[in-house]
Amino acid sequence: MRYVSAGGGSSSTVAWTTSCIRAKASTKISDSFTRFLPLGFAEYPFLVSLRASDRQTVRRWAARANVVAVSIESPALVLGPILRFVDSTRATVWVETDRECAVEVSTSTGQSGMEQTWDVHDHHYAVIQLRGLPAGTLIDYTVTLTAAADVGEAGVTVRSGGRLHTAADDAPLTVAFGSCRRGDTYDDESLKAIGADGLAGLARRVADQGPDEWPQLLLLLGDQVYADDPSPEIKALLRERRAARPDPELGEEVLEEICDFEEYTWLYRESWGVDEVNGLMASIPSCMILDDHDLRDDWNSSLDWRKTMEQKSWWRRRVIGAFSSYYIYQHLGNLSPDELGKDALYAKIRAAATSDEREKLLSDFALLADSEPESARWSYVRDLGNTRIIMIDSRCSRDLDPERRAMLDDVEWKWLSERATETSARHIVFGTSLPYLMLPALHHLEQWNEAVAQGAWGRRFAKVGEKLRLELDLEHWAAFGNSFRDMLGLVDELVDHARPPASILWLSGDVHCSYVAQADLTDRGTERTALYQLTMSPFRNPLERPIRVVNRVAIRKPIVKFMRFLSRRAGVGDVPITWQAQAGPWFDNGVMSLRLNGDQASVQIDHASTGADGTQLLTRTHEMELTP
Repeated sequence: MRYVSAGGGSSSTVAWTTSCIRAKASTKISDSFTRFLPLGFAEYPFLVSLRASDRQTVRRWAARANVVAVSIESPALVLGPILRFVDSTRATVWVETDRECAVEVSTSTGQSGMEQTWDVHDHHYAVIQLRGLPAGTLIDYTVTLTAAADVGEAGVTVRSGGRLHTAADDAPLTVAFGSCRRGDTYDDESLKAIGADGLAGLARRVADQGPDEWPQLLLLLGDQVYADDPSPEIKALLRERRAARPDPELGEEVLEEICDFEEYTWLYRESWGVDEVNGLMASIPSCMILDDHDLRDDWNSSLDWRKTMEQKSWWRRRVIGAFSSYYIYQHLGNLSPDELGKDALYAKIRAAATSDEREKLLSDFALLADSEPESARWSYVRDLGNTRIIMIDSRCSRDLDPERRAMLDDVEWKWLSERATETSARHIVFGTSLPYLMLPALHHLEQWNEAVAQGAWGRRFAKVGEKLRLELDLEHWAAFGNSFRDMLGLVDELVDHARPPASILWLSGDVHCSYVAQADLTDRGTERTALYQLTMSPFRNPLERPIRVVNRVAIRKPIVKFMRFLSRRAGVGDVPITWQAQAGPWFDNGVMSLRLNGDQASVQIDHASTGADGTQLLTRTHEMELTP
């Protein structure tokens, strides 16, 4: 038996007790399945030592393969550790393990936290809280897993976790952000097809930097996974699973799409389990928010779209899998320790006696959250020094009733308005997966489309408008005119304050291009407050070349003028705000970084490429000051 490192990478310092699998000669494992077994399988005879993170997959394989014996001695991490919430004195660490165990996180400054895992669909999770940390301090942490059964030293696994840097009120803040990241492999074919990975490039940069140069926060602004368009490797697994377990509810339409909780776990493991990204997420805290591909393209674009989806035999199962997995893999880590303590569903999950009870709790919650958005809140706030970050759910909380169509329903809008106006922060950052300020011509196109789809040009054109809305993805803030004006009114209220914020910024993704747009309110001067739309997309999922051309012409004055004319002909009025792209658009994979220091704000744009040795790198494309 040989030993491999805990995380499969050079940074791991503790060896795991490994798993051994011996299979009969008749056993053959498909290439697609070995994607999830990184050390590889071969035909009999073989004795394979596997990374600890692969043991859960081994169990699932063993259940269907002709396995003689499986020996797995100690608990292991399947995914993580992932550092999620960090402020000046508190932190949370998220993990998925291969079995029931106690998870302890111990720090170099003496604080520790412990949680017992809880399971859902044979997956085991824990969110460990740390309190009383010293502010403004770089802290190493270690993760220890202790098996529920007493099996001696073999039941204890210790691994080097990562490093966390607690916040200091007067320290500069760097926020790295973006969206739209496919979890495909890094082989030559994938790198040629969809390019280098912005997050892998960021991980390489962080590994080469000192901790004082690291970003303090990573914002993942939607489409962290692609349920409707997974990687070729996962599509192959899905075909195998469908063939082995035929299901009349799953027709050809979703043969290669994610349809339940188990399949969603494949996406998260593929996306976050690679060494580069796992190492980054172990040391850089993160905020996340959902977008359409977490469920399906065009999710909640219109009432007609929703009615169509609700008739699909597979839709209910997709909703349960999407919301249940999002709650566990993304949402829990968005919450502070105090908010975790107040989360009613989290308390019920931890108190439930069986996995069946937990699965029922999550299923009921998911279906209710989908049908009655006001029953759940995915939006949240994170305060760091003199900056307030308000992460907005601009997908699930929509009101699709044509009479009151809105990006956020009344309950969600009230919450957002209160969170924005109650703070004295010098920088107010709205994290919304969908850009508030689109490239100008596209903004007017979406305004026109909403009006026409609502009947401004009659029923015949309304049908055309609805079809165009779905074909062209015309569903951003501009396509929800009421909400666009509500946000503008909120900004007007904020800048009218005796001491207005130094900046109001919208950080977004979704559109698979990147740009920096400066805005001005036409009814008042905004010299004291910088208004900018910062859009970074994709991390790794480049736009098709024909659509790139459309985005490039969307900033040209003749096109903008024509689209504005068209929207006015549909009865859309002017709004008291103007904006113009100051930089971009760009279409390459990459990362954008917002730097805040006192009242100053600046932005840096980096794009990803692959070096001669195959290393994924970031290269600085542009940087600019946002405040005087």
